[in-house]
Amino acid sequence: MAVAIAMNSVSLNWVPPSFTKKANYVTHSTELAPPSAFSSQNSLTYTKETISNEENNCKRRLLLLGVGAITANLLPANSLLAEEIPQNYRAFVDIPDGYSYYYPSDWREFDFRGHDSAFKDRFLQLQNVRVRFIPTDKQDIHELGPIEEVVYNLVNHVYAAPNQMVNILDMQERTSEGKNYYTFEYELTSPNYASASFATIAIGNGRYYTLVVGALERRWRRLRNKLKVVADSFKVLDI
Repeated sequence: MAVAIAMNSVSLNWVPPSFTKKANYVTHSTELAPPSAFSSQNSLTYTKETISNEENNCKRRLLLLGVGAITANLLPANSLLAEEIPQNYRAFVDIPDGYSYYYPSDWREFDFRGHDSAFKDRFLQLQNVRVRFIPTDKQDIHELGPIEEVVYNLVNHVYAAPNQMVNILDMQERTSEGKNYYTFEYELTSPNYASASFATIAIGNGRYYTLVVGALERRWRRLRNKLKVVADSFKVLDI
């Protein structure tokens, strides 16, 4: 099914499709983007399954030439794009895979194995956000169980390694546009280092989504509020 998108003044990044690199996503920023060769009156229509090899090669060449940020305004039927992006953040919007979130504007995209998208601090690799999803037959996060039970099992049996001590600091539930989310804060302590993270989980589109954003524990007090914005911004889009 083709999707038509009107273009104006936010930034569009094309990345060639691969197992870890995303095609058909956009990033929006409060920063000014460089002038684009695309007119604000143009419109872009794409179908995920039918993008030709020639178009993919063209996008790859543009990216290599440094024309990764194209000035555009995308107006799909989602309220995120009508919101004002917080200062010093960008918005990552993956329309085909049905999710979006904010990330710090000075972070850079990178490949995080087994994840659909990821961004990290340019200097500190352990300061990062990543998103993954798996198929599910459940319709809502509440079907997984009460938040206390779900968070305990995830942190202790999924996120923590056998040699790590777990400390769950906080957990919250929110509802946005008819979808429910669990967000929780936790620490993992290893013999050599300690980290702290927020995670947000949600279910939609037949998928179980997980966003995790974290940093080293010694920097957590300074970064906590900044990273909480990322965790709270995660949204599941209808696809």
